[in-house]
Order: sequence, then structure tokens, then C-alpha cells
Amino acid sequence: MVAAVSIIDVVKHFGSLKALAGVSLEIEQGEFFGLLGPNGAGKTTLISALAGLLRPDSGSLKVLGHDVVTDFREARRLLGVVPQELVFDPFFNVRETLRIQSGYFGIRKNDDWIDEILENLDLTSKAEVNMRRLSGGMKRRVLVAQALVHKPPVIVLDEPTAGVDVELRQGLWQFVRRLNGEGHTIILTTHYLEEAEALCGRIALMKQGRIIALDTTANLMAAHPGGTLEDVFVRTMNQ
Repeated sequence: MVAAVSIIDVVKHFGSLKALAGVSLEIEQGEFFGLLGPNGAGKTTLISALAGLLRPDSGSLKVLGHDVVTDFREARRLLGVVPQELVFDPFFNVRETLRIQSGYFGIRKNDDWIDEILENLDLTSKAEVNMRRLSGGMKRRVLVAQALVHKPPVIVLDEPTAGVDVELRQGLWQFVRRLNGEGHTIILTTHYLEEAEALCGRIALMKQGRIIALDTTANLMAAHPGGTLEDVFVRTMNQ
């Protein structure tokens, strides 16, 4: 079976800074995978390269066998990304925003699925509200909805619950668990390590553009008995 995501020896420089220093990683279809590391570790750079938002200096990245550079259109269709930044168009309401996002992928008459997403993200009451009038937490919910609107088989969540309330976090994870149970591959970055511990079957730890640990969550924690994933994270980063 082809991997959901295949990353081979990816290198990326920004001037003298080596943001990615030869990252190799394979994520199987149906995994709930955690990508963790401190600020500046290279997580968002790696996700941006996977989404085709920047080109690596060398190496390759594939989504379900489709190269993100040479077969960008198909690779991007198979991927849904929730970015860290709150990026939105101020001229449309929530439902219009999701319809437009559907159109980017050639999908029309998608309102039944849009309604389901709105309900699961507790956005139904905001469907006709202009994006400018939403709170930061509500805008983040819309970013999640945009990533899911074309039903991508691979979903990347880059700090999806940063700055949102506990109720939304719980509702979001219930929905994402359901999608994972239906076969979607989930890749998560988060500063809430208890989320990664509860959700992710396998975890990669990044530091200074490299993967310094990669194993199942259970094995990582077994190597540091008596601790939480946060303890494992702190000890590993200090090695």
C-alpha cells in the first residue's frame, strides 16, 4: 500500500538558516500521527513544503504517491491543511467562504457536507455571519472547516486548537477521531502535549530541522517510565 505521506531527505535553507536538514519520514494511510517540537524546530516549514507553499532545496515529498512539485494539483487535492495563521477573506460570510473553498477543488452543490461540518464545529449559528465579525476562536474553526470541505484523505492540523476554548477542543477532537476512524490520515502538530498523548499512535520529535525521535507513543513513553509525554518531550529536547 502506498504511504499517505512520503518525505525523503528534504532540505530547506532560508539564507544561512537550515530550516530542514535532511528530513525523512513515512506516514501510513489511516495513521493519527503527531509531529512535535519547539518553536523553530522546522514543523511548519515541513508542512508548508508538503502543501506546496514552498519548494525544498532538495529531497522529495509525496501525498499518496503524488509528488508535491511535479504533480502539485493532484497532491494538493488529496491534502487538507489547517494553518497556524488566521487567514481569511473579510468580504464573505462563513457559508460563502466554504462554498468558495469547495470551488477551488471543482466541487459544486456541497451544502450537505458543509452543513455537517458546520454542525460538528459548532458553527451552524454563524453560517451567515461575515468573517470579520467572528472571534479569533471562531475564525480558527472556519479554518478547520475549509481544510475539510473537499473531504481530503490526508488532513494536516497545524496547531488547530491554539487559542480556542476547551469545549471546542473536545468537539473538534471528537469529529477528527471520527474522520480518522473512517480512514482519513491525520497529521497533528500541537503545543498541548496531552492531546498528542491521547490521540496519536505514532510521534516524531523535531529539533533544529531534524527528526531526533520517531516511534509509537507507547514506546516513547515506555523509554521514560513513570512520565507523561510532556516529560518525554522535555527530556528528549534536552539531550
